[in-house]
Amino acid sequence: MIEQRIGHEISDDRLRELGRHVLAVEADAVRALLDRVDDAFVRACRHMLGCQGRIVVLGMGKSGHIGSKIAATLASTGSPAFFVHPGEASHGDLGMITTGDVVLAMSNSGETDEIVTILPLIKRLGVPLISLTGNPESTLARTASVNIDVSVAQEACPLNLAPTSSTTAALAMGDALAVALLEARGFTAEDFARSHPGGRLGRRLLLLIDDLVHTGEALPRVSPEAPVKEALVEMSRKGLGMTLVLDTADRLLGVFTDGDLRRSLDRGVDVHAVRVGEVMTREPVTMRLGALAAEALQLMESHKINGVVVLDGDGRVAGALNMHDLLRAGVV
Repeated sequence: MIEQRIGHEISDDRLRELGRHVLAVEADAVRALLDRVDDAFVRACRHMLGCQGRIVVLGMGKSGHIGSKIAATLASTGSPAFFVHPGEASHGDLGMITTGDVVLAMSNSGETDEIVTILPLIKRLGVPLISLTGNPESTLARTASVNIDVSVAQEACPLNLAPTSSTTAALAMGDALAVALLEARGFTAEDFARSHPGGRLGRRLLLLIDDLVHTGEALPRVSPEAPVKEALVEMSRKGLGMTLVLDTADRLLGVFTDGDLRRSLDRGVDVHAVRVGEVMTREPVTMRLGALAAEALQLMESHKINGVVVLDGDGRVAGALNMHDLLRAGVV
């Protein structure tokens, strides 16, 4: 059992100094990778672009944690990938690797026992093996189809022992590979959203106004002959900040909004005496069912309005929505 030690007294300045030292060392480690985005990097990208199956990422210990994150990044940016624990691979999980796959193995030393043990089996499968190592002369690097050098001058750990700079460098190189593949595949924001439907970007790019529109009894409506007071009551009751003005055949004639009320008062209109049809906005901004919620947001922002009328495919009124609906849905 490791005994927990009580730290000695240390000044605030020393704590800040240590934190800045770590960031500086790791920044230098990442900066040093720039010259290693070379022909080997390009060959690794070509192997992964030509992959007919999945990119299988291997790594032990801290490299395993980094590898798991790289696999997740690849998968979410258009390069199907998953992580396999090398220790489990030699006990059956190696069957998860098929002849159409590409293997991406990570080991700072390049001599990790669990990975070295399964190298002959990976080679027998005939799949491309890409390695990220800190030792280009290691067993893993020499066995790989392509080795990318992610060695660092020193770890950020003051003992030069705990994986810090080396894991940061490996993660950064993994990100470089993933983003290069993303661009090569023509991966778009819409593609990203489809693999992140629960995230904010997914909601912005995939949610349709059909899922937000107010319909039926929830839709505020009045006739053009209704007094303004009746329109105000309908607006307050339905809570959309506007009411639709419809004829007897439910055709859209206009909308009456909070802004219309303010403009009427500014003009000195006696709102107690006029009908809503006289002060409504004619030809209001409309959208069609099937439009993205993000389009509704863009439309409202460009016209500086808080709500839109939604029409069906035949141009009939289908409902309405406002900015608060978009806020609640996480689109804004």
